Amino acid sequence: MGESGAGGLDRAALERIIRRAAELQTSEREVAEQLTPEQVMALGQEVGIPRRYLQQALLEEGARLPDQPANDLLTQVAGPALVHSHRVMRADPAVLERRLLDWMDQQELLCVQRRQPGRITWEPLSGFQAAIRRSTAAFGGGRKPMMLSRASTVSATFTPLEEGWCHVLLQADVRSARGAYLGGAATAAAGGAVASAALVALSAMLPLALLPIPLGMGVGWSTLRRFRPVPARVLLGLERALDELEQGAVKPGHRLPEPTPRLLDLIADEIRRSLRP
Repeated sequence: MGESGAGGLDRAALERIIRRAAELQTSEREVAEQLTPEQVMALGQEVGIPRRYLQQALLEEGARLPDQPANDLLTQVAGPALVHSHRVMRADPAVLERRLLDWMDQQELLCVQRRQPGRITWEPLSGFQAAIRRSTAAFGGGRKPMMLSRASTVSATFTPLEEGWCHVLLQADVRSARGAYLGGAATAAAGGAVASAALVALSAMLPLALLPIPLGMGVGWSTLRRFRPVPARVLLGLERALDELEQGAVKPGHRLPEPTPRLLDLIADEIRRSLRP
């Protein structure tokens, strides 16, 4: 075995090995073009995959959203206006809702916009509340970075599947952020055109007069491309929230801890005490 075999294997190598081993084993037997869920369960258990993981994978495949093709030029150049991520989890929807509410309240600059059965939407905090949340995060050394602050709205949809299973879909709208970058790019390109027109009016040499146009377009292109990390970070924030839901120890509803008092509530209580006669 070569030197690569003497050392450890990273996660990517491990996934390639497992995938290739599964291909080799399944190639030894006749597999139909289409399999029923029962056949998939039997095949998976034959290669040693626990039944609960197979069941979760089947449910996730059934609830998988179709890929959104980037047909428009703006999406291809700058990035998507809507970011989504989803998981299938073995938990009660009501418990998942409460855990997600706590996560957004503690780890993101968001407040509940609307709450309906099976669906919650958030919007960004602003003003005094946002300042308090940021200051609390600054003094909390173990607090995680906020990743969804560039989204104009964030929504969560909880869809019960089989008994004990729930599909959770998180979506974030970053259309406003993309529009701001697009406005900056358009301003830079227009500024180059205006500068060229002014130089032409001043009877400048034509090559010199036309120079601001490509410069403005270059600055505009660079500005628009700077939006691409925004949806990537927002997607990471959605994945992080789903990780918290999936990996956290889900407790029954009657055993959930009581919510801790918030800083705003403590300040309000102190003001009420001082106003009492």
